[in-house]
Amino acid sequence: MQKPLILVTGAAGQTGSATTRQLLAAGYPVRALVRRRDARSAALEALGAQIAIADMGDPEAMAAALKGVRRAYFLPGYDPALLHQAAVFATAARDEGLEQIVQMTQWLASPMHPALMTRQHWLADRLMTMVPGAAHTLIEPGFFADLPYLATLPYAARLGMWPWPFGDSRNAPPSVEDISAVVVAALQDPARHDAKRYRPTGPELLDGPQMAAILSRVLDRRVRLAHLPFPLFLRAARLDGLPLPMLAMVRHYRDDAIEGAFALRAPTDDVREVTGRAPETFESVARRHAAGISRGLGPTLRQFAKFMLVPMVPPPPVASYLKGLRMPAPAAPASPVNSPIWRSEHRVDGPATSETAPLKAVG
Repeated sequence: MQKPLILVTGAAGQTGSATTRQLLAAGYPVRALVRRRDARSAALEALGAQIAIADMGDPEAMAAALKGVRRAYFLPGYDPALLHQAAVFATAARDEGLEQIVQMTQWLASPMHPALMTRQHWLADRLMTMVPGAAHTLIEPGFFADLPYLATLPYAARLGMWPWPFGDSRNAPPSVEDISAVVVAALQDPARHDAKRYRPTGPELLDGPQMAAILSRVLDRRVRLAHLPFPLFLRAARLDGLPLPMLAMVRHYRDDAIEGAFALRAPTDDVREVTGRAPETFESVARRHAAGISRGLGPTLRQFAKFMLVPMVPPPPVASYLKGLRMPAPAAPASPVNSPIWRSEHRVDGPATSETAPLKAVG
């Protein structure tokens, strides 16, 4: 029996590329949607993926990308046009008669969240349920192990210090591979995973000192947790090339972490229940990342020079960027842990469940 063609949007990104690789390994034909041809798309094409070049906000291009597709992984871009992208995708999915949409959202998604794209995620989640006849599954991870935590692993490997802006927060961070494995399992069985929401996590809650101790073991050197003032963290993130739309939101996510949003209902058993295997540990993911880091004298000196440069980097123009968007904002923003809507939808005051709470408008 011929397997259905699956579209993966954001296929050059972290979970998009991992999902594409895992689907191809399972024998599914995959159309990988990317913005441009580059080394990442060439690598996916070499594995057997069809490559579709399209802007996700272009209705004609999206309709062409979905031609002949039966199932899709919708991974919206980190872009202030996220909701527009979702509307374009939902329209094309309806016209093509998709039988399933697996959708990446956020554990933090809420209508009153101070971060624009997190509010848009909440709306996009509901929009996808309006595609007639399509099974719908939500994947809602928190912070990944890979990003943000291990993005600064080179500092730990080369300098013995690990920048940490997240205060006393705790998380059970999932790996990109585990998140993608949940996506792939859902795409293989639409009926089983319809109207479910999954929150992949790692196997244990960890705080900053515990993660630093794990990195010490992985790197075979003492790693000191360096509590970084958040303005310096933003400058370092800008130096590392994080896009302005993400920098404009990450301050809110850092506050959410410190308030305990990622520790609520964590860890889950969703990875094991959906995929049949245990989730990766933070140590396992760290070892994979550490394997590619050179620790010779030259890389160490360059890392030190980069570290010394951070205070001289201009702060990202977050306020002017957000003002220029002219997007509506809630009259009374609320963090997830202080939002009755979020707490109800995520059942943080009741038993954990993968069943999707009704996705409906507020009012």
